[in-house]
Amino acid sequence: MRVGIEDVPALHREGKKIGVTSVCSAHPLVLKAALRHGRETGTTVLIEATCNQVNHLGGYTGMTPADFAAMVEALAAAEQCPQELIVLGGDHLGPNPWRDRPAEEAMAQAGTMIDAYVRAGFRKIHLDASMGCAGEPAALDDHTVAGRAARLAGVAEQAAAQSGGASPVYIIGTEVPPPG
Repeated sequence: MRVGIEDVPALHREGKKIGVTSVCSAHPLVLKAALRHGRETGTTVLIEATCNQVNHLGGYTGMTPADFAAMVEALAAAEQCPQELIVLGGDHLGPNPWRDRPAEEAMAQAGTMIDAYVRAGFRKIHLDASMGCAGEPAALDDHTVAGRAARLAGVAEQAAAQSGGASPVYIIGTEVPPPG
């Protein structure tokens, strides 16, 4: 049964035990296995990429968000997994890859990255602006983190509106482990 990620909290409140298969990998074998599981069970598959793996500059995989989305689409076709079962997600999207730069420069890069993710069809957007940039403390105060996350959410909303895509579903904040 396809379950929208935005529906999970309400289903849990109703006492329904439901989950979504979620993988954060760019390895084709891992992605094919997840897509095969989605096809075989008819359930939603959330496939995520981190800001370091995939970004507008290529990340460590050499893929942009559009490249990653195209790869997932091709793998889904090979596994005969219907596109409507797939949700793409961006994990820890924020200034992390550029945290060695001044905050304004890092945030500009983060905004460009988030724009690319949303325009490529990523729907689950995890905004993480919790890390300090060059000259800042490693742990930022809540006001700064919230302000930066709000700024990045604005970029995502604008990209969704301009590209005709659905509004993103947000996860905001940080947790352990740090983005990989």
